Amino acid sequence: MQSILHKANPLISCRLWLLPLLAILLCSCEGSDAQRRSFSEEQRQFYPVERPAAYHRPSSLIAALEDSSSYWVDSVFNTLTPEERIAQLIIIEAFSNKGAKYEADVMRLIKEYKVGGIIFFQGGPVRQARLTNKYQAASKVPLWISMDAETGVGMRLDSAVEYPSQQMLGALTDNDLIYRMGVEVAQEFKRLGMHINFAPVADVNNNPRNPVISYRSFGEDKYEVAAKSIAYMQGMQDGGIMAVAKHFPGHGDTDVDSHYDLPVINFGRERLDSLELYPFRELIKHGLGGMMVAHMHIPQLDPAKNVPSTLSEPIVTGLLKQELNYKGLIFTDAMVMKGVTKYFEPGEAEARALMAGNDVLERLNSVPKAIRAVQEAIENGDLTQEEIDRRCKRVLAAKQWLGLDKYKPVQLENLYEDLNPPIADLINKNIADNAITLLNNRKKMLPLQQTPRMSIATLSVGASRVTAFQRQVKHHATETDDFFISRKADARETRKMWKQLKKYDVVLVALYGPSMQPGNNLGYSKDATKLVQQLAKSNKAVVTLFNNAYTLNQFPDIENSRALLVGYQGYFHAQAAAAEVIFGKVPARGKLAVTVNKHYTFGDGIYLNKPFMAGPSAP
Repeated sequence: MQSILHKANPLISCRLWLLPLLAILLCSCEGSDAQRRSFSEEQRQFYPVERPAAYHRPSSLIAALEDSSSYWVDSVFNTLTPEERIAQLIIIEAFSNKGAKYEADVMRLIKEYKVGGIIFFQGGPVRQARLTNKYQAASKVPLWISMDAETGVGMRLDSAVEYPSQQMLGALTDNDLIYRMGVEVAQEFKRLGMHINFAPVADVNNNPRNPVISYRSFGEDKYEVAAKSIAYMQGMQDGGIMAVAKHFPGHGDTDVDSHYDLPVINFGRERLDSLELYPFRELIKHGLGGMMVAHMHIPQLDPAKNVPSTLSEPIVTGLLKQELNYKGLIFTDAMVMKGVTKYFEPGEAEARALMAGNDVLERLNSVPKAIRAVQEAIENGDLTQEEIDRRCKRVLAAKQWLGLDKYKPVQLENLYEDLNPPIADLINKNIADNAITLLNNRKKMLPLQQTPRMSIATLSVGASRVTAFQRQVKHHATETDDFFISRKADARETRKMWKQLKKYDVVLVALYGPSMQPGNNLGYSKDATKLVQQLAKSNKAVVTLFNNAYTLNQFPDIENSRALLVGYQGYFHAQAAAAEVIFGKVPARGKLAVTVNKHYTFGDGIYLNKPFMAGPSAP
């Protein structure tokens, strides 16, 4: 995979081997002393002028965690009180769009309790970078900065690149594209001073009613989920950040969202071994740095009543650490979720999570309550200080591998430009071109070959103006009339629209959900749904769904469409690629990653590689 990294962006590989040399040169220049003087007296001890031995960065994070000979780790650890060693196992949440009072609360937790890290959510790149610099300057130990960014930093921040959903990536037959995406996600993380991405989602989603995983999964086939998860993970870790796969031991076959309740999984060990655990097992074999444990009750693995897997010693220690021999860092899912708080109080939950075998606690209700509860568990003999110390050193070892022993503030200059590089746009285009999935092509409707008298209309359902798809169609069609209608359209509006569309030879229909993100329910009115049904049965419609493939089930008779495509989501490149497939400018190559219904099952997808050529056909 390393050769792919070089091919994808030769500058990346150059930057990776130049970093140690640059660090040595910077330490010897005049500016380094000035920079040290900017640290507080408390921080300065972590950046000594003389180092007893150079740090030789291990090739993998797992190797770094197994290496106990780091001077930096020992020197930092020895400055920490027992309470501060507990705090190093805590990641608190932060936003960059909530104002000064909220930011002061985060700062208080950093200064007073010496927490180990931050997970950022919504905001803007420059605002986040400024906060990162402020928080790092105030922290006794360099903070590791994380984000739950399954589709890149644009999933959380404005003015940054967002990549496709994992369901769309699941339609690809070329996993190298996912690896390249992972490398670029890592570069954008590092540019923002971040170190950990809580991705990939390695859940096998084989339940169409799943309210929380769904389009976030690579699909329903365990082999495809494993291969694509490994590609994404390796891209990020080769790029220098930590990947944290989730949600162990598998959240794909649930119909309860653990954000709001505790799902109960009644499958036996044989089923879990053969399906849910497979991708996680393969990720472990390939060097996964971090694993996130889900909040699910699995009686077959732990019969204790209402105990989520996060707090289960048989699952975290027995299954993950001992049976699967996982040596990486183990993170809890957010400790504010109802899947854990429904039955366990703040503080008790965090102590039990550490007792179960987790290394890092993420997003707590109360940092002081958690620290006090862990101290009480140590006093009661349920935990030992030695075990806390061992996990603290592992966290510090990971921080050093991620470069935090040579921490530098985030540079604000050119930040927007660096977070929107041309290579990211190219990766997005290549993914879209390869993922568009053709499910129907009756009477060889596509590629659409126009005749002089052919009349073409475009209709965007779920739009309030002409869409990118319609604008892209105009690049390929000689002439079109463009229409749009709301998802909530009533009978009067839909009857009028149907009357207008009946006179056209071809209608190119685009279906959108309530937002650019895929959803489980598009929220179409009865009359808007009926209009789509009429068009599907009209023998003149090419229908493209720019949303979660499962939502095809919300349109009766959609299988009767003359041509049917799935674009998976409404971002620009998907809309442009669909227009190009319709007019034969690019092949249709995508395959369904999930079974939608009896008409469209896993692996379906018509390969269409017949580009339209103007003029007479070749003999």
